[in-house]
Amino acid sequence: MAFCLTLPEVLAQDPSFSQFFMSPLNVNPALTGNINGQWRAISNIRSQWTGPVSPYNTGTVSFDSKMLREQLPENSILGAGGMLMYDRAMDGALTSLYASLNGSYHLQFAESQNGGFHRIGVGIGGIFGHRRVDYTKLNFGEQFDGRGFNTNLPTGEVALSQMKPYFSTSFGFLYNYASEGFNLDLGFSEFHANKPKQSFLEDENQILPIRYVGHANFELALNELFILSANGIYQQQSKTSYFSVGGAVGYLLDEQDKIILNAGVWYWSNNAIVPYAGFSYQNFQLGLSYDLTISKLAYNSIRPNTFELSLVLRGDKDRKKGIIYCPIWK
Repeated sequence: MAFCLTLPEVLAQDPSFSQFFMSPLNVNPALTGNINGQWRAISNIRSQWTGPVSPYNTGTVSFDSKMLREQLPENSILGAGGMLMYDRAMDGALTSLYASLNGSYHLQFAESQNGGFHRIGVGIGGIFGHRRVDYTKLNFGEQFDGRGFNTNLPTGEVALSQMKPYFSTSFGFLYNYASEGFNLDLGFSEFHANKPKQSFLEDENQILPIRYVGHANFELALNELFILSANGIYQQQSKTSYFSVGGAVGYLLDEQDKIILNAGVWYWSNNAIVPYAGFSYQNFQLGLSYDLTISKLAYNSIRPNTFELSLVLRGDKDRKKGIIYCPIWK
């Protein structure tokens, strides 16, 4: 019965990534098409809390691209893209699937004397979601027969049912300033703005809470070999909020093949310190991070392990003035 009482709180939160900077479509639909190139494909894999508990496994595949580049004003972007995401918890007892489609438009509204430009962007998205529980992998008090749990016995929970699929909306804003060797992004987004209903208890008052996101990204070419990247995010959903902030340094190892090494660290508030290492070769980028837990879980006899892997492939890299070759975000 305890599972049924806590389930609504478990379902209230969207999946989050330590490498939020490598999952832009999960952060802000206005980041769609905000690419250093013509198109971008990303995959994220996260295994959380392996060890003391059954791990949470989350993965995404996303693709976005610039559209009608020749027909738009200079430095303007029309972007389109989509993302697929899965999330599995409690050894697969709880499975969530998501699919989203996004569109964005970014318009240059000013140009600076040093050749840089200011751009404002908006983005909208639609999300289809489905969550289900495999009750055969759960135990209830009524199934305890004195020696153990017999899953062949009735659960006694007549109100339980499978959740219906839902549709939710998202929107976001983005400010961008770019010049030679410098880039700045500031954004805000809102997910589940229409507050879709969802409950395993057939409760019409149980809704998916709105997720609010604020984020910033800063990149600076220190010289011909080193690039500094720093970014942060703040998210709030229901009664839960967190922020993550940090940065990395990129080193250009080979200019001809565009081989770049990245290393950095992020702080996830009251949760973890996240070291990050990355590698880029031409249009391909790989990133690996590990969460050093600083929450109460760190005092468990078996320390939790959380790994995250990101893979990025970009098409037709931009070579225009003002574009930094190795931004983490783009």
